[in-house]
Amino acid sequence: MTTTRTIRLTTFGAPEVMQLIDVDLPAPGPGQAQVRHTAIGFNFIDIYQRAGKYPLPLPMGLGHEAAGIVTALGEGVQGLAVGDRVVTMNAGLGAYADARNVAADKLVPIPAGISDEAAAATFFKAMTAQYLVQKTHAIQPGDTVLVHAAAGGVGQILSAWARALGATVIGTAGSPAKCAVAVQAGCHAAIDYTQPDWVAQVQAALGPAKARVVYDSVGAHTIDGSLDCAAPFGLVVVYGAASGPAPAIDPELLNKKGCLFLTRPSVFPHNADAATLRANAAQVFKAMAAGTVKPAIGARFGLHEAAALHHAAQDRRFTGAAVMLP
Repeated sequence: MTTTRTIRLTTFGAPEVMQLIDVDLPAPGPGQAQVRHTAIGFNFIDIYQRAGKYPLPLPMGLGHEAAGIVTALGEGVQGLAVGDRVVTMNAGLGAYADARNVAADKLVPIPAGISDEAAAATFFKAMTAQYLVQKTHAIQPGDTVLVHAAAGGVGQILSAWARALGATVIGTAGSPAKCAVAVQAGCHAAIDYTQPDWVAQVQAALGPAKARVVYDSVGAHTIDGSLDCAAPFGLVVVYGAASGPAPAIDPELLNKKGCLFLTRPSVFPHNADAATLRANAAQVFKAMAAGTVKPAIGARFGLHEAAALHHAAQDRRFTGAAVMLP
């Protein structure tokens, strides 16, 4: 038995509801590994869950993504050893901690040449981009795609990966400075979606054929424009809700907008078993090794600064990814 610091929620609300407490950490049970975290990833879903937008049983931990070192193994664990560097993004809530026990089949070894910080900052986001460009729609050379929030952690990776696969990538972001980041990340052009005529500007950038695929992680603010920017028989992919959930859409509207397809995927069903998780992770690490996926760390905080990180993210005060260092 050892002691670890962890973020605990007993109520939903503002960032200040996150409490950093000391808890006992038992030895790992059968099928588990104990991991000492070296870097903890932040994702916007953390804000949704902290605020209660996706109500979960209380009290609860927070955070899905972390990298670290295996310090102990429970009975029956194979394929891992004490001292291995590993990363996880779907082992359940509780990554906001110095250490924790997790199911060993949710851990992925980190290849040599990729730092723990890069893995923690990138893995969840890159695994999201991976299913978006390879499974939700397998991007083909010549495709034209629209990526909303292209300066964000997922958006930068998604834009770069889509371009590497041969797509023409038009992005949106929330300021001229962020549009510049989006272009640097891989967009051929980027439009400020805070402008009242952003839809017309995006349509002009896309050209008359419009977008074969629209990737929308913004939700309420952009969904109507997303439908207007999709090509006939195109696909609109709503995979987040940074501005609030997208409203319900009458199927008849999809017909009127050009017989569009609409989907709401998420990363966890795409990585539901250990074999699929590791196969998808191999694609991510391959893209990282090739330089297609590059860690873009825009902010670093301590674990004790979790509330400050959430405030900074809500206020859009950084681009790219953020990590917490225990």
